[in-house]
Amino acid sequence: MANIAIITICFNNLNDLIKTCASVDSQKTKPFVHWIINGSSDNIISDWISNNLQPGYRKWINEKDKGIADAFNKGIKNAHGDIIHILNSGDIYASDDILTIVEETFKLDTGIEWISGKIKINRSGQWIVIGKRFDKKQLYKGMRSVSHPTWFLKKELYHKYGAFNEKYKIAMDYDLMCRISGEPYQFVNKLMVIFDDTGVSNVKYPDSLKENINVYESYFGYSVKCRLWQYRLKLLYLLLQTGLGKWLFSLKKKAGLENV
Repeated sequence: MANIAIITICFNNLNDLIKTCASVDSQKTKPFVHWIINGSSDNIISDWISNNLQPGYRKWINEKDKGIADAFNKGIKNAHGDIIHILNSGDIYASDDILTIVEETFKLDTGIEWISGKIKINRSGQWIVIGKRFDKKQLYKGMRSVSHPTWFLKKELYHKYGAFNEKYKIAMDYDLMCRISGEPYQFVNKLMVIFDDTGVSNVKYPDSLKENINVYESYFGYSVKCRLWQYRLKLLYLLLQTGLGKWLFSLKKKAGLENV
């Protein structure tokens, strides 16, 4: 049996946290542990945790942090389990059998070190499902539909490659993907997570593209193709803010090409 540890970070967003906790609690296969890393500036979340009965697998840390990566790393340091999943506050599992599927996937192939799957996101005001098999040759394209909320990693990968780099404010997950890109991997062709689109990577998308270039070139050197690709993504992002862009994207969705 694979012991799954879930990490949920939160900051002044109690309603989102309650939604995520309910999703974890509804899983048929329960996690080994569920860590809540609460860096809030007020006591609303800590009071809710303390004043409401929590399942035995739920643990928490209430203290300020130095940012997203620092909060992730606190969870990783404390999460005793074979497999680690980071499910941020606001995100939820797409069905009640996700942890069961993950456990079975790692049991069937003990050689794999990490997996990813499909995610439901809101893009240009429309809900779509995306997710592709990880391809190391496509690393210059950024996350490329290998969405971090769907990653399940063996904890030993964090021991081998280190945790999240705290110098990155947004692209710390992409940085980690570059480091683990050579490890045995498997794609799970299933909708795994419904994503809360108010996160920093969505709100500050242009900034995340800049960080992605810095990450990629720190490992692979100056890259024209990476810069051109990120420039393309920025143009598409700006286009999607317009009525024309939204209309074109709706046509793309109708053609079933939203995952292309």
